[in-house]
Amino acid sequence: MWVPSTLADGAAVIQTLEQVDAVHKMVGRYSDQLGFARTADEVETVFASGRIASLIGAEGGHSIGCSLAVLRMLYVLGVRYMTLTHNDNVPWADSATDEPVTGGLSAFGVEVVREMNRIGMLVDLSHVSADTMRDALRVSEVPVMFSHSSARAVCDTTRNVPDDVLKTLRDNDGVCMVTFVPEFVSPAAALWRKDAAVAALEAGVNTKDHIAFDTFAATYRQQHAKPSATIDQVVAHIEHVRDVAGVDHVGIGGDYDGTEDLPVGLEDVSGYPRLFAALAERGWSDIDLAKLAGGNLLRVMRAAEAGARELQATRGPSLATYEPLGRT
Repeated sequence: MWVPSTLADGAAVIQTLEQVDAVHKMVGRYSDQLGFARTADEVETVFASGRIASLIGAEGGHSIGCSLAVLRMLYVLGVRYMTLTHNDNVPWADSATDEPVTGGLSAFGVEVVREMNRIGMLVDLSHVSADTMRDALRVSEVPVMFSHSSARAVCDTTRNVPDDVLKTLRDNDGVCMVTFVPEFVSPAAALWRKDAAVAALEAGVNTKDHIAFDTFAATYRQQHAKPSATIDQVVAHIEHVRDVAGVDHVGIGGDYDGTEDLPVGLEDVSGYPRLFAALAERGWSDIDLAKLAGGNLLRVMRAAEAGARELQATRGPSLATYEPLGRT
């Protein structure tokens, strides 16, 4: 579920709840093809039935409106992961694509992570700043995930994961799911995006207004062709994450609904076999490909579920509120 990160808290929560409702209605309407899943076991049960396992994630901490009670209620409704930020900061955490304010997680942000651990909601660190990544990994008591982020050493953009964070992720036993977004995969496409942003600012376009920027970029690319990404570049990111964090800590997070352009050969999900064939040709075993395809994520889900049971035996719901903790 995604709602604009520029919405006021109340509006963001309302739109998030409307999307939760839409997911439940959609899964119910197409129950012959979809099956709702809240746990790793339910994912496997639905998959074994020949249907698509449907999970809910909230893409951005603005969806909870600085309320741990809202966070808990989203869990009750079936939300099983939350990305701490989207493209804009939230009051308690810095985004990768905004100007730093808290320097990572604030004190309330730490409480958000701890409460997510306690209830069994996965902490997703895609979209957050490197300092927020480091803070969350430091305080999380269970494995975390990156739902759609690639390797910064391969493509230097703030949306990707630095090597020191990948090493910490290995120790955390989490997973980094490599995305296909060309700007995060191809250095040339990343540079194109930076140049387009500069041109937009010079033309008076607010680059944080995503609709306005996308409209400008569509015109900009008529005179400045956008470089394509390739399957080989996606392979380079997957293998870099494997080499730094380990084969047990890499996955795939294509982000097919989050970008207009995709790597050549991966334009839609029918391209997945091409990607796996390319990796097999490079020596990946069937066991390691199964880990990449979902095994690693299921392990992280199970670890979060088990960790939540243990934490609930030792502490109750956090009563922290944003105002007393503030931005400290």
